[in-house]
Amino acid sequence: MFPFWLLNLVTLLIWSLPFVCCFRLPNKPTVSRRVDALFSLGDTCGLTYNEPVFRPPAEWRSLILQVTEGCSWNRCTFCEMYQTKNFRIKSMDVLENELMQIVQAGGAPHVRDVFLADGDAMALPTQRMVQVLQLIHKYLPKVRRISSYCLPRNIRHTSVSDLKELRSNGLSLVYIGCESGNDKVLQGINKGETFESSLSALEKLGDANIKRSVMILLGLGGTNLTLEHAEDSARLVNAAPPEYLSVLTTSFPLGKQRVESGYQQELGVDFQELTPRQSLQELERLLELVDIPVSSGKTIFRSDHASNYLVLKGRLGRDKGRLLDELQAVLNAPESDDIYNLRPEWARGL
Repeated sequence: MFPFWLLNLVTLLIWSLPFVCCFRLPNKPTVSRRVDALFSLGDTCGLTYNEPVFRPPAEWRSLILQVTEGCSWNRCTFCEMYQTKNFRIKSMDVLENELMQIVQAGGAPHVRDVFLADGDAMALPTQRMVQVLQLIHKYLPKVRRISSYCLPRNIRHTSVSDLKELRSNGLSLVYIGCESGNDKVLQGINKGETFESSLSALEKLGDANIKRSVMILLGLGGTNLTLEHAEDSARLVNAAPPEYLSVLTTSFPLGKQRVESGYQQELGVDFQELTPRQSLQELERLLELVDIPVSSGKTIFRSDHASNYLVLKGRLGRDKGRLLDELQAVLNAPESDDIYNLRPEWARGL
């Protein structure tokens, strides 16, 4: 039987490196094979994945269970994650066989967390998702957390009661790609969402007691909409404070043509990419405007994704001042120090 304690040790060592989800080599597109492919529990148990597979940094120890493939929307001009895939829902028979495979390989006792891939597992109908969750608990009885990506549109017509049913069956955390709180930015990237649709999703999930990890993309408004992007994203966070807030930085390993075309077609303006320092200034404005009282400030903030130039960690409310001090220390330093203070381009990735 495979020594799963060794897997945990090797995985911990691997993920102490500044790479998350995918390598991006200098002057080359993103490598489709996951960095952790040789060290993940699913791969060790012999599961076959339809690559590329992405997951949040916090899911580095989770079993990745690919209940869907691709993204049901897949029209966002900035996103290149699932351009090579058509959206598909896996059959329950296939999922059950994969879970049985984990049991037979001896991995079941070592699974504590499960992440439902790909980018759109929450597109499943409520009762289908309930079946998936119950199947996981049937074969992996020691699971303590199940999480998934979630588009606001996924739950547009889902009631709080249905979401509570998902919560009662073990879905405890979703990663919501809000990207921005500004309607012009959302229109320019063809997100198919608005400030109000994102707010509604966050409120419903909160009412269902499902933890929310909100993702905002720095640089998504370019130079023309950088202030509006930061200010309205902060307004969204203030309106429905999530349990977690993460920022990522927009990157274009396959080129900017789709984003540039989208801005021209939707808004009639040019998209100009931010410099690293401009993206940090945008983050500074976002943090300045986030207003979560210290007494109730339980939002954990992270900028530790591999796309970011600067890693910041803290709890908004309590640590806001410190986070801004750390950020402003970098911005106030000579630009020549950026080679030491900021993550180099070769180390950034999706």
